[in-house]
Amino acid sequence: MAYTLHVNGAVRAVEADGETPLLWVLRDMLDLKGTKFGCGAAQCGACTVHLDGRPIRACQTPIASVGAGRVTTIEAIGETRVGQNVQAAWIELDVPQCGYCQAGQIMSATALLTRVPNPSDHDINAAMSGNVCRCATYTRIRAAIKRAAKAGSI
Repeated sequence: MAYTLHVNGAVRAVEADGETPLLWVLRDMLDLKGTKFGCGAAQCGACTVHLDGRPIRACQTPIASVGAGRVTTIEAIGETRVGQNVQAAWIELDVPQCGYCQAGQIMSATALLTRVPNPSDHDINAAMSGNVCRCATYTRIRAAIKRAAKAGSI
């Protein structure tokens, strides 16, 4: 079936079964490789993208459910001020180790800071709880979120 998607500010047409996960449409049909496959069960957060600004797990989101929603991937997150601040903080604090989970981490952090510009530790814990980092860079992730929040308030 034909679907029209709004991805990273562009309208894209794809032919896919409606049950095809958004992750595979992004990676295999639209060649947006930044969104990663992690667990395939929406448990690790590596596949996090935004749908109308909300973080979702692309591995478990059927393409048919996207509708007219606007999808943002890691490739375009730096087009927003909050996304720029998060990416800059990630670099300044040398957050990634292996880096595999970082696209999903950045997507979740950006969604948080867009919603809650000055998050508490509780807000950060809640927003980031669905993102797993095998290298355990959680301390640096938290510090980067706080730095990005501070940059946004200056």
